[in-house]
Amino acid sequence: METDAGMAASIALVDDDRNILTSVSIALQAEGFVTRLYSDGEAALKALTDTPADLGVFDIKMPRLDGLELLRRLREKSDMPVIFLTSKDDELDEALGLAMGADDYITKPFSQRLLIARIRAILRRTEARAQPRDEAGDEPVSEPMVRGRLEMDPARHRVKWAGREVVLTVTEFMILETLAQWPGVVKNRNQLMDAAYQDDVYVDDRTIDSHIKRLRRKFRQVDSDFSAIETLYGAGYRFSDDG
Repeated sequence: METDAGMAASIALVDDDRNILTSVSIALQAEGFVTRLYSDGEAALKALTDTPADLGVFDIKMPRLDGLELLRRLREKSDMPVIFLTSKDDELDEALGLAMGADDYITKPFSQRLLIARIRAILRRTEARAQPRDEAGDEPVSEPMVRGRLEMDPARHRVKWAGREVVLTVTEFMILETLAQWPGVVKNRNQLMDAAYQDDVYVDDRTIDSHIKRLRRKFRQVDSDFSAIETLYGAGYRFSDDG
């Protein structure tokens, strides 16, 4: 994948597991990316502060400087998009990471095809924020969407419910956007998978169900009565702007 200037996008991989660094780097290079490898957070912080990559993939659990602290320090000077690698039981770390400005997270063990798909999705969204402008060059072409109490700004990847911000991953954002574009219309799991996972990545039905569960939980943190995402058993999900 290339950046705006036509150069291959650079991906910073930060993990103390050298097997993961090597295997993921090989997979990314085969897809046309340039990789920068760091086995600890301190080395990554110095290098990425001086020269940010186009995107970072950070392990959370690392000695010397963990992924959360690395992201916190980088966010003081850079808005480089970041994907976290987490273990299955790290929901608290996931929440902290997203609140601090991470763009997405993937649970270990993970599919390299899934990671590559997430990287491509985030880079596409990052490019869309930077490039599309109106004729005056002032504002992104993509218009914010309002559905009842829901406000979505695709160009800035921002979501609000009743005026309160809700922090979503790229995947969650895409699923919600797909539902909210057509209020009352049922979207089956395959349609939601196509929206959230491009590049022919296969995920099973339970993955979409898990994302819907997380979406509801995040919205209920700002509104305990949130019910805008409805389940139609055997059919799929729909968004109700009355919810």
